[in-house]
Amino acid sequence: MELASKYNPADVEGKWYQYWLDHKLFSSKPDGREPYTVVIPPPNVTGVLHMGHMLNNTIQDILVRRARMMGKNACWVPGTDHASIATEAKVVNRLAQQGIKKTDLTREEFLKHAWAWTEEHGGIILKQLRKLGASCDWDRTAFTMDEARSKSVIKVFVDLYNKGLIYRGVRMVNWDPKALTALSDEEVIYKEEHSKLYYLRYYVADDDMSGETGAESEIVHRDAQGRRYAVVATTRPETIMGDTAMCINPADPKNQWLKGKKVIVPLVGRVIPVIEDSYVDIEFGTGCLKVTPAHDVNDYMLGEKYNLPSIDIFNDNGTLSEAAGLYVGMDRFDVRAQIEKDLDAAGLLEKVEAYTNKVGFSERTNVAIEPKLSMQWFLKMQHFADMALPPVMNDELKFYPAKYKNTYRNWLENIKDWCISRQLWWGHRIPAYYLPKGGFVVAETPEQALELAKEKTGDANLKMEDLRQEDDCLDTWFSSWLWPISLFDGINNPGNEEIKYYYPTADLVTGPDIIFFWVARMIMAGYEYMGDMPFRNVYFTGIVRDKIGRKMSKSLGNSPDPLELIEQFGADGVRMGMMLAAPAGNDILFDEALCEQGRNFNNKIWNAFRLVKGWQVADIEQPEYAKLATEWFDSMLAKTAEEVNDLFGKYRLSEALMAVYKLFWDEFSSWYLEMVKPAYGQPIDKVTYEKTLAFFETLLKLLHPFMPFITEELWQHIYDRQPGESIMTQTLVKDMPYNEALIAQFEAVKEVVINIRAIRQQKGISAKELLPLQIINNNSYSSFYPVLKYLGVISEISEVTHKSGDAIPFMVHTIEFAIPLDSLFGSISINDEIKKVESELQHKRNLLVGIQKKLSNEKFVNNAPANVVAIERKKEIDTINIIKSLEESLTSLRKYSK
Repeated sequence: MELASKYNPADVEGKWYQYWLDHKLFSSKPDGREPYTVVIPPPNVTGVLHMGHMLNNTIQDILVRRARMMGKNACWVPGTDHASIATEAKVVNRLAQQGIKKTDLTREEFLKHAWAWTEEHGGIILKQLRKLGASCDWDRTAFTMDEARSKSVIKVFVDLYNKGLIYRGVRMVNWDPKALTALSDEEVIYKEEHSKLYYLRYYVADDDMSGETGAESEIVHRDAQGRRYAVVATTRPETIMGDTAMCINPADPKNQWLKGKKVIVPLVGRVIPVIEDSYVDIEFGTGCLKVTPAHDVNDYMLGEKYNLPSIDIFNDNGTLSEAAGLYVGMDRFDVRAQIEKDLDAAGLLEKVEAYTNKVGFSERTNVAIEPKLSMQWFLKMQHFADMALPPVMNDELKFYPAKYKNTYRNWLENIKDWCISRQLWWGHRIPAYYLPKGGFVVAETPEQALELAKEKTGDANLKMEDLRQEDDCLDTWFSSWLWPISLFDGINNPGNEEIKYYYPTADLVTGPDIIFFWVARMIMAGYEYMGDMPFRNVYFTGIVRDKIGRKMSKSLGNSPDPLELIEQFGADGVRMGMMLAAPAGNDILFDEALCEQGRNFNNKIWNAFRLVKGWQVADIEQPEYAKLATEWFDSMLAKTAEEVNDLFGKYRLSEALMAVYKLFWDEFSSWYLEMVKPAYGQPIDKVTYEKTLAFFETLLKLLHPFMPFITEELWQHIYDRQPGESIMTQTLVKDMPYNEALIAQFEAVKEVVINIRAIRQQKGISAKELLPLQIINNNSYSSFYPVLKYLGVISEISEVTHKSGDAIPFMVHTIEFAIPLDSLFGSISINDEIKKVESELQHKRNLLVGIQKKLSNEKFVNNAPANVVAIERKKEIDTINIIKSLEESLTSLRKYSK
């Protein structure tokens, strides 16, 4: 079949993806090969592909395709996450548009709507991944709420409860007033906010001012009537209705006069005691702290320590409750604005200052969280932290880049118990069943719960309807942490053939933002239930940012649609564009120009292939220059393959791609094909042609993990292939010996040719005109004369002891070469030539100054994509070489002019 004159991804990508599916080339079953397992970080079931997914899944696909070509049994398991908070919010919004409130529905009715939403929107993102070329074993697609995964989650909950690791209790939690659920500490994002610091007056109760000394009177606050009051600085005046104490530091001299006193909460009128604790920061505000045990985690600890009452003044939705007594039903932030006015009007507001502080926001809904006392379910974490820390610290389980080991260690060394309950209906319902007269039992099924309930109560007549199951669901991450095990049914069916074969998995590719949510917890679950790590390596991607460093977001309008990019540049072009700027762990400054570079590279490969396939082949003798060229490129291929293997071993995928890119663009296209290309209208010899096709096939194999579509298309065109054959199952180049000396010599030969071409350009000499070449006092290049003659269009090469007096010299390393001037000039004015070279020399020197200025700019070097910096460095070297050549030419011309 004839190749089109231009590469059109649309003609290729869908065709080959379907071919791979039809021939089950992504499918994996346990066999005698070494397994290579990757589990996809499950995206939200109702999500759509964004740039972060694009990067993450491109990297996974590169690793999986490469493993396949290394002869491993590659198994990439796809799936989606039920995303309790996000999905329930979408279902609630849709119902609201239909005039239905969640509270109007039973749990069962609501769940029907949630499943309908999931079936309608679920899996869209997995279909989109096919456009990217993701080679997942789609027959293994899983969902965190499918039957096998749900059964695994419930089984683990019951097991951990029976081990005494899960408990239920009233604790201070992070409350999301929009999602109406508790959150774990890891789901709270702290942001800097410009707010206010309110200084409030707390009058002393039953104040007779007895025992006041003169020194005290100087620091005591008094109003116009002489009444004494303490001043409290707070950022949250709306919480004063929950105050149950004031606290001072016993070592604070300015507040000694408050010891043993009671004060009155402003506006509220409640009398509260002044307690003393060294926790209070003497330097913050006035050194007086209002204590609100129900609404601050540190106040809660003080409340526990001093047995203070706790008044919960907020409803679940962030409005004030009846317990507040004031502002009932108003939103907390509306109360803040109103209470400032009311305090001021009542003479209870000392002053207000601008203040910058950190405020916790829900990672899911982006509303300010509310610390809240709540009955929740918790998992004790110290047991798991003790297991999960050593393997990472000892590099048994490796992080790339290793800098994230410190982040991991800091979290595990300061671990807190995990709040695993969520006040939601969409998710895995906690398998706890409450008894008619108090207490509860935990069991995998209602039937088992009933039997346990009968045993616990001694009541053999208990019926199922006497039990009430817990309404709360489990945190979504409680299912995700089992992912590498539950995907192979290792919880429900321990020791089955698949879990023994595929576990531990090989590589996990994920973002560092979920190192606590997911990575650490999977490691914990792995050691708890498998006695082994869940994966051997973790590759942390960076955040995809725009070209000026901003995080991509819909609001900024700087996040391109990945599918539109694929339509414009082709999947291979986009994959390459992403990877050129994607060093592990560092943020990616994404620019569509990189995708354009990727598309241009596709076109380069396509055109090079069409050039080779367009040659006429004859059974003629192989020219010496072609023989040398094939020997050289053999070594170049072997050396680059070794380099790529080494880079993959270090997870430096961006650099591995750049190595293959340079090999194809610079060495193969720019040099090798030039060396072996037959003269116009002439045939190429069969030996060189077959060798060239073999090189092309090897290059396509090296490129395939990065650019699967175009490589499959061209591989299928090199030779006649059998149905079902694919480049993706071919063996990659293994480490082979290569001739380092030959490569070094060829680099010098290339420099000679570059200098000859520069002289032609400077002198306006046709590329086809034959020139003589002199080599002074050296014959080490004699074996390369055929290549020099062919590429340099040289008539003869003479080894001389002295160059001609009228020759233009140039140096390559320590060897001097020269082109005799009498072969160039004729009637050309030497003085005019000197002026021309001087002008060109000045231009190149100015250019070099600009390049070196850019490279001395640390901001550019650190933030620009690696390939952009590499291009600038190459320009610097090339310009220096040209300047050197021009200076040598100028020296020779000046001698000749005399």
